[in-house]
Amino acid sequence: MLPIPADIFTEPDDVSPDSLANLGPLRHLAGVWQADKGVDVNPKADGPERRVFREHIRMDPIDPQANGPQLFYGLRYHIHINTPEEDITFHDQVGYWLWEPATGLILQTVAIPRGQVLLASGQAKPDDMKISVTAKRGDTRYGICSTEFLDEAFRTESYRCGITFNTDGSWTYLIETELMVKGRDQPFNHHDSNTLQRVGAPALNPLAAILKDREEKK
Repeated sequence: MLPIPADIFTEPDDVSPDSLANLGPLRHLAGVWQADKGVDVNPKADGPERRVFREHIRMDPIDPQANGPQLFYGLRYHIHINTPEEDITFHDQVGYWLWEPATGLILQTVAIPRGQVLLASGQAKPDDMKISVTAKRGDTRYGICSTEFLDEAFRTESYRCGITFNTDGSWTYLIETELMVKGRDQPFNHHDSNTLQRVGAPALNPLAAILKDREEKK
């Protein structure tokens, strides 16, 4: 983290409009992805349940974002998951992956339609082929917020998402959440893993697309 400057209001004026060229390690995530061999291990009354799932992820570059002098490039994502035996959505998730070139900070925001959100953070170099982000319950900066029911019945103590960018262009993730299930003494390691293949090329962020269109019309 850089020191907080005296001027916390002035935004940088030398910002590249091309997000795809400035995503650091997150550039490997841009595009549309699919896989049908994901594995989820979750807690049930009779013990852990293992489910195989199908996953579709779309990650679109967004325009550069500034908090005063702080500058992020990022991806807006949507994850949709089904299982082979059910038509109903197994998991749905939206959020952002963000990269701060000045510091190497990586952020992931997570929002799921069961009343839970989180902000996870990590550090990486532009050419890293592995990245990870973490969040902890109670952390006021990189923490986890849940509904009263989830916090009492299935309390999420920690979250970690680790990603490996493979040489064939695919990427593999392992997500681990430590849950305290009501009535049980030991935490449960709820984890998901998958390897995704790109099925659609990334689009330009809106500003870059506008500038490209203007240049082509000249």
